[in-house]
Amino acid sequence: MVQHVPGFPRFTIEPGKMAGQVCVRGYRFTLTSLLEKIATGVTPQEILEDYPFLEEADIADAVRYAAGQATRDYYLALS
Repeated sequence: MVQHVPGFPRFTIEPGKMAGQVCVRGYRFTLTSLLEKIATGVTPQEILEDYPFLEEADIADAVRYAAGQATRDYYLALS
């Protein structure tokens, strides 16, 4: 059964695909892979050329997802 990441319908999770990792629109291409490419300086245009099944909105949503993770509350243990 395909599930979507809440708030991110472009990102799917399927238990039997890619070991249950978050994928982009059901493709065998993980959100982590996309974010790693962005983080290492690969331009959106290069990503779209290398992976023609991706869309600009996939890249924009990946950045929006990462930004949302960065604003989450984290609690550090005090020693």
